[in-house]
Amino acid sequence: MSAKIGLPGKQPYVYLRQELEEPDWRRFPGWSAVSAAEWCDAQWQRVHCVRNVKQLRVLMGDLLEERFYEDLVADQREMATMSMLLPPQMVNTMAPDAGSDPQKVTEAFYADPIRRYMLPVRSDRDPVWPSHPHSERDSLHEAEMWVAEGLTHRYPTKVLAELLSTCPQYCGHCTRMDLVGNSTPAVAKHRLTLRPADRQDRMIDYLTRTPGVRDVVVSGGDVANVPWHQLESFLMRLLDLDSIRDLRLASKALAGLPQHWLQPKVVEGLARVAGTARRRGVNLAIHTHVNHAQSVTPLVAEAARTALDVGVRDVRNQGVLMRGVNATPAQLLDLCFALQGEAGILPYYFYMCDMIPNAEHWRVAVHEAQELQHAIMGYLPGYATPRIVCDVPYVGKRWVHQLTDYNREKGISYWTKNYRTGIEQDDSHALHRHYPYYDPIQTLPASGQRWWAERHR
Repeated sequence: MSAKIGLPGKQPYVYLRQELEEPDWRRFPGWSAVSAAEWCDAQWQRVHCVRNVKQLRVLMGDLLEERFYEDLVADQREMATMSMLLPPQMVNTMAPDAGSDPQKVTEAFYADPIRRYMLPVRSDRDPVWPSHPHSERDSLHEAEMWVAEGLTHRYPTKVLAELLSTCPQYCGHCTRMDLVGNSTPAVAKHRLTLRPADRQDRMIDYLTRTPGVRDVVVSGGDVANVPWHQLESFLMRLLDLDSIRDLRLASKALAGLPQHWLQPKVVEGLARVAGTARRRGVNLAIHTHVNHAQSVTPLVAEAARTALDVGVRDVRNQGVLMRGVNATPAQLLDLCFALQGEAGILPYYFYMCDMIPNAEHWRVAVHEAQELQHAIMGYLPGYATPRIVCDVPYVGKRWVHQLTDYNREKGISYWTKNYRTGIEQDDSHALHRHYPYYDPIQTLPASGQRWWAERHR
């Protein structure tokens, strides 16, 4: 989509419109006989997810060399924080033009940006610092701020409602790896304990008693895994509360399983929710999670535009900034133009990858994020230019230029905030404290790397 960066006499980035395409899933031996009707069926997609290495082998036939499987098995055994779960739609966006030569397909898979975060292998991980010394399973301390099971009250006027702990697909970099998905050899997951109906009752009870909350993000997991009648019932209960003015549904499945959001029962139900929200003056939006332009296909665009057609006010993208996936100006701009120009999805945020275990190969330094924010300015419409944010533990989202101090040698930035979380009501220092955030150690100068090594290895 973009011209080469930095050629003499040219703009650093040159926009060239590229229409969306659905890659041909029949190039995979295991799907060579799959019809278009089957491909567009949400239930077929769910049933045929790739859940383990054996199923990946059946799908790929002889297209991948054995070294890739060995690398994948090693990661699953030693490093993976998320279990494998890949809808066909997601797999189909990997290495779409690799051809049929096993060596070339294998090389293309290793290099592919979607594969890099959806299907990580052992050789992806940083060999020296796979985890930062300050990484944490619940890196944003969301569970500490639960006011009811699954309900995080972190910001003064906003809450996060985690209805369940599963998704239609599992991303390797998941910030909720502590809770979401199946346990892996490296991570024994925590579990929600209440029945879904009881959990929702307690959430509604808290929000009824807390009229200062006006904004609810309904998430999980992924709301696409909540049976529609249950989700619609919960949303209607939220819409009955006069205090709620913004309602956001978080679903990566809009990109990973768009077939779900195109099912008639879901479209009709979403129209009912959107109509109720409109009559009551509530802003209803869907927030999805797309990290690379390859993921934006005609089916994704159709799902987004269908949601808009039935009355959802906005469909927005909250991506995650990751090295090897989207951490160059061209990759970010290509993605934003595909989203905004072709799919009707507003580029909204790019979060810096959170400090969870085994994620250092994905993370970028704060100064690199600042440079990326500078590089993408001026190309997109202002309203569609995403903000790159750092989600600082105990602070929240901050634009990457909002830091208070920054030690580049040691890779430690310091941040402040202007509100108390629910666990800091009696903390007189909360609004004056400097909260640290840490760059990946491999991005530091040699002196900074030595400083960390002397203290933590």
